[in-house]
Amino acid sequence: MLVVITGPMFSGKTTELIRRIERQMIAGRRVVIYKPTIDTRYHPSSVISHNGLKINALVVPPDEEGVKRIARATINYDVIGIDEAQFFPPILADELNKLAIEKMIVVSALNLDFKGEPFETTMKLLAYADKVVSLTAICKVCGKPATRTQRLINGKPAPRDSPRVLVGGSETYEARCRKHHIVP
Repeated sequence: MLVVITGPMFSGKTTELIRRIERQMIAGRRVVIYKPTIDTRYHPSSVISHNGLKINALVVPPDEEGVKRIARATINYDVIGIDEAQFFPPILADELNKLAIEKMIVVSALNLDFKGEPFETTMKLLAYADKVVSLTAICKVCGKPATRTQRLINGKPAPRDSPRVLVGGSETYEARCRKHHIVP
């Protein structure tokens, strides 16, 4: 089974991932959780949610070699969790789709980049998913449900030509609704 948890930043994706993985641990299943090496926001070898929930993780590079490491190591586990799956190449979705025949896979991934464009890996994961958990955050402008992630530089929306990947937290990003999401 492949479960994909998606939404914008600050919607609780990692919190939900940790919750689901901990339930599997309580059930006595052998679990492992992975995170990409580029996510060093809170801790180098733990998955930590914005609200402070924490679980130990194995760190792998977000490239094809990292995907191969995930696929090889899963023989020892019943449940595989992956945080920030959007940073991995789309081949991750293909590998997880195969593994989901025998294993439970729980993945969290951003739905859209700061320009409002879908991440390719997330799109593939959603297509292969047996279950999709689509979360919303709260728009920092109006308080309505937010489905977008706004990148800010010096308090202003980031220019369109900014790099697609910039790991950060509340100092760099805000949740926004469709109306208040700005792409210059």
